[in-house]
Amino acid sequence: MASDSWAQAVDEQEAAAAESIGSLQIKEKPEENGTPSLSAESAAENSEAGGDKKTTEEDDTGVDDKAAQSLLNKLIRSNLVNNTNQVEVLQKDPNSPLFSVKSFEELRLKPQLLQGVYGMGFNRPSKIQETALPMMLAEPPQNLIAQSQSGTGKTAAFVLAMLSHVNPDHKYPQCLCLSPTYELALQTGKVIEQMGKYYPEVKLVYAIRGNKLQRGVKLQEQIVIGTPGTMLDWCSKLKFIDPKKIRVFVLDEADVMIATQGHKDHSIRIKRMVPNNCQMLLFSATFEETVWDFAKSIVPDPNIIKLKREEETLDTIKQYYVLCNTKEEKFEALCNIYGAITIAQAMIFCHTRKTAGWLAGELSKENHQVALLSGEMQVEQRAAVIERFRDGKEKVLVTTNVCARGIDVEQVSVVINFDLPVDRDGNPDNETYLHRIGRTGRFGKRGLAINMVDSRMSMNILNRIQDHFNKKIEKLDTHDLDEIEKIAG
Repeated sequence: MASDSWAQAVDEQEAAAAESIGSLQIKEKPEENGTPSLSAESAAENSEAGGDKKTTEEDDTGVDDKAAQSLLNKLIRSNLVNNTNQVEVLQKDPNSPLFSVKSFEELRLKPQLLQGVYGMGFNRPSKIQETALPMMLAEPPQNLIAQSQSGTGKTAAFVLAMLSHVNPDHKYPQCLCLSPTYELALQTGKVIEQMGKYYPEVKLVYAIRGNKLQRGVKLQEQIVIGTPGTMLDWCSKLKFIDPKKIRVFVLDEADVMIATQGHKDHSIRIKRMVPNNCQMLLFSATFEETVWDFAKSIVPDPNIIKLKREEETLDTIKQYYVLCNTKEEKFEALCNIYGAITIAQAMIFCHTRKTAGWLAGELSKENHQVALLSGEMQVEQRAAVIERFRDGKEKVLVTTNVCARGIDVEQVSVVINFDLPVDRDGNPDNETYLHRIGRTGRFGKRGLAINMVDSRMSMNILNRIQDHFNKKIEKLDTHDLDEIEKIAG
């Protein structure tokens, strides 16, 4: 049972959405039951990224807010990740036939759903869709726990499952989908609207704070998407939803969910209200022990699918370091390197927002096309910066750790660590180093990483990083410029 403290915290979090909900353009539509429905497309365009501010002005070294990072990945993904890793499947019943599909036609979808799938640009199922969709669409329903990184098509997969399982003739909620934040809920709703474009009989409503319904209303929409606190209110206190009629319960972004105070308990309470034969679908980008424990408490007798992240590799990345004494010397060395070689596009990582802002300003004075990305920016602002960089409108992206993970820009040929990554205790942050320099050397191309060293301490950090990865980092000398020109050009 939830305590007052975390319940209050969740209320405050969702109340923040209410303050800006006017910009979400909730449109009153004359549905039969008089309840408003939300235009996901306009809402997503106008929503503000709540909860994305850090507590300190300078430090961008901590783990970026998980919900904000997840939303950022959704906003900047224009197509699916080309993931070649194999899908690992653990079944609840080893005697049950396991099969995958190579085309959407094999799934025997309703014609209007197949039209919606193709209309979204899906020509064939992605890796996770090949295996997950037959399970999710099976009769009788099968429960599923799935691990999948952003951009692999998992949202489209569970949206297709929900749209396939609803009976449009029944005017009451049949599918519930929980998202950790209202922005993520809106993004999922956008996918439902796109995929269900040719299936107008199926309606969607948002259980988010700020979407106020009259007491006594019984929802007639078949799919409800929302945040755990509001969804729990709608199911129990306000009784807008009869949870005993729910056929499919989706819990998305489970790792983000349990990182948000109160959401875990709310989700479990909702799960206890739905019938035992309700299909349970849970998705998470990571599967730490805490996520596993949560998943197993929510989903009984599950099939389990793991689609591991592409392993970051150092094999295609040439690493150098440059010795300097001051921040100004590092800037001078940076300009010399940049002037000596032809760089398609470069990403430069700094330890703090203050350093990033200073460096971007100095580079601009030298007439470089520079973009700045740091943690105080709202998610939509970050996405716009990344899109401009991806489109080549800026050649240099100066950033902090908020951009170390998950951003794939094919033209990036050089990554420069203006500051080496360290944790809050001053020790080498090897994982962040790997993710940072992994922004280059992607898509089978060679990449270049240059590390700026300005003290004995930073040299010690670099040596420890080198020992950790057992990969030599060479000192950059003038005669190396011809070699790195070949890599960076």
